[in-house]
Amino acid sequence: MGKLLIVGTVAFDAIETPFGKTDKILGGAATFIGLAAAQFELNSAIVSIVGDDFPQTYLDLLKNKGIDISGIEIVKNGKTFFWKGKYHNDLNSRDTLITDLNVLADFDPKVPSNFKDADVLMLGNLHPNIQLSVIQQMEEKPKLIALDTMNFWMDNTMPELKEVIRHTDVITINDEEARQLTSEYSLVKAAQKIQSMGPKYVVIKKGEHGALLFHDDDVFFAPALPLEEVFDPT
Repeated sequence: MGKLLIVGTVAFDAIETPFGKTDKILGGAATFIGLAAAQFELNSAIVSIVGDDFPQTYLDLLKNKGIDISGIEIVKNGKTFFWKGKYHNDLNSRDTLITDLNVLADFDPKVPSNFKDADVLMLGNLHPNIQLSVIQQMEEKPKLIALDTMNFWMDNTMPELKEVIRHTDVITINDEEARQLTSEYSLVKAAQKIQSMGPKYVVIKKGEHGALLFHDDDVFFAPALPLEEVFDPT
């Protein structure tokens, strides 16, 4: 059975769209990567950090799905990472309204010893230096390293982000971020430029229009399922 190591946020989100809004809900990249991975036959573990304000019921949800949560650090008297965003009509472009790093500001990830040989490493949306430190803790290079990132890191830590990208096999970003990363408007040209940075596979998300996958000279397009009503893009 293969091993998947997930490093990313376990967090609170508050989402607003033209169709509805939520107060604080369960969020975080690592949370949803883990829940998705639980649908498959593999051993998975999450490395993250939360405050003691994070409900035990949420941790139990992950554990009951067979996810190893021994790598989730719980900080006493700490507050969990919180992100609030407003999505536009296409549910792809968004405005970040609040980013409270809280305990994430001092996150120093420790990879569990039994997952240092993971077959797949999934680096959720985090500070690039944290992502790089996890790569360096692996005892051997995973068969596949996948990276997710966002405009926040491009705005503030572009050199560090490019260093992480150099070590990855797959990157997932949206069309706006692909253009920002490469200064290319054409997504085909943007994907080619990103491939030259290191990744073999480039996934560009286009919200209501689906997603594009680029590999060498091949392009695959997956359309999104049209829905009559959408409330929460998470």
